[in-house]
Amino acid sequence: MTMVKKPEIPLGDADVVRRLCEMDESIRFEFKRVSNRMPQKGLEAIVAFANTEGGFLILGMEDFKKAQGSDRLYGVQENPEAVDELRQLIAHRITPPIMHVEWKTLSCTLRDGSSGTIVIVVVQKSPGIHSIVEGGTWKRLERSNRQMTAAEINELSYARGVISAESELTDIPFELLDTEAWSTYCHTRKLTSGGIKDRMFRIGLARKKGKEIRPTRAAVLLFADDPSGILASKAAIRIFHYSGSKVGHSPVPNLLKTPKTITGPLVRQITDAYEYVLNEIARGLTLASSGFETVHRYPTRVIKEAITNAVIHRDYRVNSDIHIRIFDNRIEVESPGLFPANITPATIEKTGSFSRNPLIVNHIREFPSPPNIDAGEGVRMMFSTMRAVGLYPPLYVTRPNFEHDAVMVMLLNEESPAVWEQVSDWLDRNGFITNRDLCRIAEIDTLKASRLLKKWVAAEMLIPDMSKGKRGARYLKSTGGFPQQSIFLLSGLEDNDRGDIE
Repeated sequence: MTMVKKPEIPLGDADVVRRLCEMDESIRFEFKRVSNRMPQKGLEAIVAFANTEGGFLILGMEDFKKAQGSDRLYGVQENPEAVDELRQLIAHRITPPIMHVEWKTLSCTLRDGSSGTIVIVVVQKSPGIHSIVEGGTWKRLERSNRQMTAAEINELSYARGVISAESELTDIPFELLDTEAWSTYCHTRKLTSGGIKDRMFRIGLARKKGKEIRPTRAAVLLFADDPSGILASKAAIRIFHYSGSKVGHSPVPNLLKTPKTITGPLVRQITDAYEYVLNEIARGLTLASSGFETVHRYPTRVIKEAITNAVIHRDYRVNSDIHIRIFDNRIEVESPGLFPANITPATIEKTGSFSRNPLIVNHIREFPSPPNIDAGEGVRMMFSTMRAVGLYPPLYVTRPNFEHDAVMVMLLNEESPAVWEQVSDWLDRNGFITNRDLCRIAEIDTLKASRLLKKWVAAEMLIPDMSKGKRGARYLKSTGGFPQQSIFLLSGLEDNDRGDIE
């Protein structure tokens, strides 16, 4: 399916400034006048944004609680030396250095009627963890920044994939890993000399702990017949097949059958789960409300890739199984843990490959008929393949839509209208869409736009925001993109090529 993207007119400086004047601080936005204290506080905000979900530091604007509208516009002309000092601090006081900090300038009329500029410092979510030299490690809260404790830094290190549970040493006896999966692996790689302990040590799946050699958690996951039992942790796959499009909460569950638990070495979990899901969806289903039969149309390679990614990239520190849920209109694959590095739902299609569990990835590809060849193209393949057959591209959901640490990918068994691609792109860049926006993008009337929005809300693809009443309804992407107030149009700034502040 080929879609011609319609050109969009980027917002000008005045439009963006007007929107910023309406905004309060949030987890993604901080506003500061350029006082003498600004450089240090601004540095803390930049590190906090990088360590959290990224964000925008707006310089030259008063706090929302202290002034309203254009009265907030003081401009960087109030203290240009403070802006220069902040630049120097970013270059020399952050460790490790933050590689991508963009500076955008916007022309505006200041509160006193004179012409001036404000500056937007754009900070992306970082793949690593950053600290201020002799100034601590910071995280972003809902409206402020806070220095992190040692425990929080350790937690973030696991969540980002800076360190991984797969490399931890275990006290599991090697004889419990001398399984059929291990024999197959050794035969494929032609590992013939030495015992299992020596072989695993040579290929990095075991290390010394004092004078003893111990297997890593990755070795247990790759070769044990029951990793969950041996590790006393949840490391299996649970598959639930529901009738309808939602999980029922009545006394009688709407499960079509008893949930299936799949365990064993990881490569077998992937194969068994894939075959089970294919068997379930191959039967088709009858919609109770209409009596018509529908057929699941998901490309099989997309299903396998979704399951494989859930297994090899999950956070094995989190004590939870992978959950696969089959509904009438979609398949959900939920993997424990958060996105590693700087990946987000809005960037996952374009972001390069990042492996949380390099030991697992490097060794699972050495099995016969490996489920993953480690070429870094799996997610892109999922998007392009779903589009090629006319279905919605994969939808990724994570915090804040979940209260627990998990990443879920939804594969929708429904034809995608061409307009959704434009709407999705608009949401990624603007944060929300209104009925009026949709009418302009799709060149449709208000009634048809309303029906589309309701359909996407019902499918849990959009979240409605009615805080400004029904007429002011806004719709947010339910895939963990910008929060409600993040309405800053970055593409408008990029298209206008503002450049750095002089």
